[in-house]
Amino acid sequence: MTLFILFLAAVFAVPFIIEARRMTMDGISREDAPGQFIDLTKGATHYRYMGDPDGPLAVCVHGLTTPSFVFEGLAKELVAKGYRVLVYDHYGRGFSDRPKGIQDREFFVSHLSELLDELGEDGQFDLYGYSMGGWVVTAFASIYPSRINRLILLAPGGMGHDLGLLAKLIRLPILGEWLFYSQFAKQHREGCELERCLPSSVPFIVDRQQRELNYKGFLPSVLASLRGALSAQTQAEHEKIAKSQLDVTAIWGADDAVIPLAAKDKLAKWNPNVQNVVIDNAGHGIPYTHTDEVLEALFPSGRFESKRSFTNG
Repeated sequence: MTLFILFLAAVFAVPFIIEARRMTMDGISREDAPGQFIDLTKGATHYRYMGDPDGPLAVCVHGLTTPSFVFEGLAKELVAKGYRVLVYDHYGRGFSDRPKGIQDREFFVSHLSELLDELGEDGQFDLYGYSMGGWVVTAFASIYPSRINRLILLAPGGMGHDLGLLAKLIRLPILGEWLFYSQFAKQHREGCELERCLPSSVPFIVDRQQRELNYKGFLPSVLASLRGALSAQTQAEHEKIAKSQLDVTAIWGADDAVIPLAAKDKLAKWNPNVQNVVIDNAGHGIPYTHTDEVLEALFPSGRFESKRSFTNG
């Protein structure tokens, strides 16, 4: 019996030991990081500006597992249209620090707000959110609608999602953590591999997505977001945005297996003012697999139009 208990303890400990032995996100790991770093309340944040310093600002917020490089293709096209683009890595992803604790609404909104304040961005801007980033920018916009020129939601979270059985089991204490630590890395690799044959405006995106698994703190951060931000829906936030009359465009993949297309109808009920666009034959990765279609939805026939004046700090 004692040997059996020891065996079970060893099996239980394996995924946590593997996590502890992953590489640390430190100065050496950041040697090839593009952009810059800024020290904020919860740690160093990796960010990057692209484009004309005098252009109107577009801020792009990434999702659950793929850091800010997910916007490289889209940002390149926005820069070509005259925009100044700001991307950054959430805590626990990319080159940013990995603080412990729950990652809820306040965690993400305060991170974005503090970053903008420290960078002196006190004017209006276009705000893009992809996947979980759509949840984050919705929460931000519901608090600061006057700061935003246009809100763009790309396959946004916050209206229900399908991340599989594992995402449901992680709510269990202790056992949920063990299941997540032992299974998620494999699922993440397999999910990324399914996209290797797809066209992408982001070079080597599958390899770069899988690289996240090499670093300590990535798995705990994903788990903290699933238990925090992604455990709640955004009905109250969208209803508040509807009252503000903010210009909102939501773009969906018709074949998205992560954010079901039914979420579009839910969003339309919460905010009837939203312009919904569906891209045919597209899955969840629309910012990089269907970049041209996203741009056409936002700027029909290449048209560039700003509905408000920009004042960037």
